[in-house]
Amino acid sequence: MMKKSRRSFLKVAGIAAIGLGAAPAMNFAASGSNGTALAVKSKNENVLFAHRWGMVIDTNKITDEVVENIVAACHKAHNVPDFNHKVDEEKFPGTRPVNHKQEVKWIWEEHFQYAFPDKEDEFLAEKFHDLPFLVTCNHCKNAPCVKACPTQATFKREDGIVLMDFHRCIGCRFCMAACPYGARSFNFRDPRPFVEEINPDFPTRSKGVVEKCNLCAERLAKGEQPHCVEASEGAILVGDLEDPESEVRALLNENYTIRRKQSLGTEPSVYYVM
Repeated sequence: MMKKSRRSFLKVAGIAAIGLGAAPAMNFAASGSNGTALAVKSKNENVLFAHRWGMVIDTNKITDEVVENIVAACHKAHNVPDFNHKVDEEKFPGTRPVNHKQEVKWIWEEHFQYAFPDKEDEFLAEKFHDLPFLVTCNHCKNAPCVKACPTQATFKREDGIVLMDFHRCIGCRFCMAACPYGARSFNFRDPRPFVEEINPDFPTRSKGVVEKCNLCAERLAKGEQPHCVEASEGAILVGDLEDPESEVRALLNENYTIRRKQSLGTEPSVYYVM
């Protein structure tokens, strides 16, 4: 299983590297109608390019059903374990139940007061108390997790995406301590028994490894939208924050948006339309 996982990881990492390496050869980058930059002229004609990838979440379009679909799509595609899943005893004999406080998550629902503790107000509009807020890795411009990692298992690409090299991770969890958003999860045990149906196109992880959202870098490298975008029914857009003509910039110009714990100076790349 580990050999297969390693081969899968190298395959995915290679695709993502091609997408990143294509950037210097770029002749132009124009915005597409889907909110991302159009594929650039490069060796990989399908790769989607951005100077700095960002995400805009329209809270007015988020419902409980949409949240459920987004989380399910993301976690299924990236082999995120579900500790509520019944383990196949024949395949994984002796596997005991897991402490659910050790859950692994890439994107999840959070209440306003926990997602935005610095914006809590005595007279906060009633709708925000019950509104589901999707939270995930913010792919910060000044990512503290990158600075804290001693092995470069956590690193930031030139296009702003913060990634994990699972095979470099030594499980020190310094990155988790450094992240002010709780966006990272640690595998206290082998997560594979708790993946209902393993996606062979994305690497599984092992015990002692940290993981998090990768903004579907493997899909962007193939010219595809992130899973959360496809499942969001128009509630989520990703695109180039540094391209004034992109749809994400248009949304930011036309709407009042907030970011999580902005005062910390991490410069999150995820914005919320209020």
